[in-house]
Amino acid sequence: MMGRLSHFEITADDPDRAAEFYRKAFGWELKDWGGPFKYILATTGPKDQAGIDGAIMPRHDTKQAVINTISVDSWEAGARAVSEAGGNVLTEKNAIPGLGYTAYCRDTEGNVFGIFQADETAALAAAPAGAVQEKPTPS
Repeated sequence: MMGRLSHFEITADDPDRAAEFYRKAFGWELKDWGGPFKYILATTGPKDQAGIDGAIMPRHDTKQAVINTISVDSWEAGARAVSEAGGNVLTEKNAIPGLGYTAYCRDTEGNVFGIFQADETAALAAAPAGAVQEKPTPS
């Protein structure tokens, strides 16, 4: 059986601030689960569409072991939404040939995550004339 990603947890120094960031940037629905500790449930889209839901919780460790990637309809609009919500886009728009475009971002809590725009026509930008396409083999 293939193990499928089914839930995510984003850790945050301030879970309420992080929840507001993801609500503003991506339109997620967020609500406190009502239990004995802070745990904000995140609904990221309709149940009849591919994707997963998760939660935002207090950070217990300063190391981040997982990077989650969030699908966006438009790379440009996604990057703009990240910035407008108080996050940072850390990398340029990168093509994954035949799949789409991606970039790494940072949220208001310092967590790194990816944004991804699906586009089967995505291709690497053509290198300028005379540019080295591959690293030369050492002699």
